[in-house]
Amino acid sequence: MSEQLSQLDINPRITHALIKANIKKFETVLSLSNPDIQRSTGLSSGDVSLLKKAVARTVPKLPCVSALDILEEKCPSQLTLKKLTTGCKSIDEALRGGLLSHGITEISGESSAGKTQLCLQLCLNVQLPFTLGGLSGGAAYICTEDVFPNKRLHQMIQYFNLKVNSLSNKIQYGDNIFIEHISDISGLKYCIQKRLPILLSKGDIKLVVVDSVASLFRCEYDQKDMVQRSKDLASMGACLHQLSNQYNIPVVCVNQVTDSMDVKDRHRKHIPSLGLTWSNQVTTRITLTRTNQHVTIPKHFINNLVIGGFETCVRDLEVIFAPHLPMLKLPCIIDQEGFKGWTC
Repeated sequence: MSEQLSQLDINPRITHALIKANIKKFETVLSLSNPDIQRSTGLSSGDVSLLKKAVARTVPKLPCVSALDILEEKCPSQLTLKKLTTGCKSIDEALRGGLLSHGITEISGESSAGKTQLCLQLCLNVQLPFTLGGLSGGAAYICTEDVFPNKRLHQMIQYFNLKVNSLSNKIQYGDNIFIEHISDISGLKYCIQKRLPILLSKGDIKLVVVDSVASLFRCEYDQKDMVQRSKDLASMGACLHQLSNQYNIPVVCVNQVTDSMDVKDRHRKHIPSLGLTWSNQVTTRITLTRTNQHVTIPKHFINNLVIGGFETCVRDLEVIFAPHLPMLKLPCIIDQEGFKGWTC
């Protein structure tokens, strides 16, 4: 705190008054009203005005740019909207280029719907150069449920190398995914608020995946702790948004689903868990659903690696809301290569 205050070009008397009042952060100064600061510190109204102006000048802020500047990418990199390819042409077309580099993208669905499969695929595609739809960086993968599926990842890397064989000798895909296993809420808070910013500051990470955000928040809070749970969810969402906007990277959060009775239609449907508090943190919500339709994927070979040759369940990829997309639904399948669109 003293290091922050030392940056301000103000009278030392004002600095001492802030320290004595235990005002520790710049955002506290900017969020409090002038009378509140006066009562807490004993400073005059003129001193408080000088203080706020000094803090406002010191806090880093992006320059004002026009919409045309953003469109033509004549602006700071934090304002340039990028998109991460999913690795499937039909899904990318439906999502108008892929996942946004600003905000939180939620992927929700029941067990075995393909949420982790899609996240693994994103971890590989983010390492591709910009010309191929990637972001030329690695991924940070935070596991809160099961052990990270290393075996499946290595299988996907084999097939991924075939798709981008010109780059297979240059990129070691498995070496650029940083995995962290977390088993409690306190560990998740520390990771997102302390460790993750340090990792992102090095500039090598271009994707953050939290798989899943629901598992810890659904089991570690009693009914009487719902208010605190809402505060912790909002705090975590705000931190993830800040990191996404600061480093211009996509943040993907996997969410579980819960059953909801539709009184009008008298049938159960799956809805994302964690309620309205978490929904307000989400920028783009995508749900994956297993259908009753089964299809047989034709068997074929690529460089002695088999693709297809088995029956699988069709999944529906559905966009529930997004700032740039209409509601839509796309049939998909999972094969040895990964998650992809399916045309009958």
